[in-house]
Amino acid sequence: MRQMGIEAIHPKPKLSQRNEEHKIYPYLLRGLEIDQPNQVWATDITYIRMHRGFVYLVAIMDWFSRYVLSWSVSVTMDVHFCLEAIEKALSQGKPGIFNSDQGSQFTSREFTGLLLGAGIRISMDGRGQVFDNIFIERLWRSLKYEEVYLKEYENVLSCIEGLRAYFRFYNDERPHQALGYRTPEEVYFARG
Repeated sequence: MRQMGIEAIHPKPKLSQRNEEHKIYPYLLRGLEIDQPNQVWATDITYIRMHRGFVYLVAIMDWFSRYVLSWSVSVTMDVHFCLEAIEKALSQGKPGIFNSDQGSQFTSREFTGLLLGAGIRISMDGRGQVFDNIFIERLWRSLKYEEVYLKEYENVLSCIEGLRAYFRFYNDERPHQALGYRTPEEVYFARG
């Protein structure tokens, strides 16, 4: 009997679909020394598998401290949940540079217009360059291995509750070796 992989049962959604009509911005972080909070923020989208189906998750992270400023989930890949996340993050501060991939949500006029209107420089990863946004990729790995793969969310509400608890733990309790064993919250708010 032929074995089927998990991808055959739950096909992986395509997350970074580029819109050829949208403007692409250059990658501004190569060689840049990032030495303070709010110098660079980054974002990315991943998906979270549930008992039936999945949701999309976007997070906004401060690059220096690894602090997750905001996040949002959606059952669709439209730009609205990304706008919700960036608006929530901007209510707490403002970065000098905002980095993302070239996905259509982040290249949309609504999203880039919000950033440019706030005086924020836009940086975008090179096509296929996953290491250009390595810290948020590491966040996804930690989230999935420390939370998502250990649970089977029954519905969107239970998923949101699990994510809320995890991000609180990640920001406020989980020390990071790269941060001198301080938490992202301590580094972002310069305590300790």
